[in-house]
Amino acid sequence: MTELLRQTALLVTLLGLLSAVCVGLRLRRVQPTVALLTDFLLAAGLIRLAAAPSWTSLAVAAATVAVRMLVNAGLRATAARH
Repeated sequence: MTELLRQTALLVTLLGLLSAVCVGLRLRRVQPTVALLTDFLLAAGLIRLAAAPSWTSLAVAAATVAVRMLVNAGLRATAARH
């Protein structure tokens, strides 16, 4: 089961990258592209956390959430100024 979850996390990461590229090319806007990518990366991190619960995987998931929140807040603030 652990190997299946690791492979699923990798697949979710790859699909996130592919989706972000498609959205970036289609919309030509950074904020929705980064939001989508970080959502997929968060999902992959949570799947990885379920596969092998450890302090390291918990820290990676928490760091992904923090980066997601900071980047999205910064992009929203930048968009509001323009």
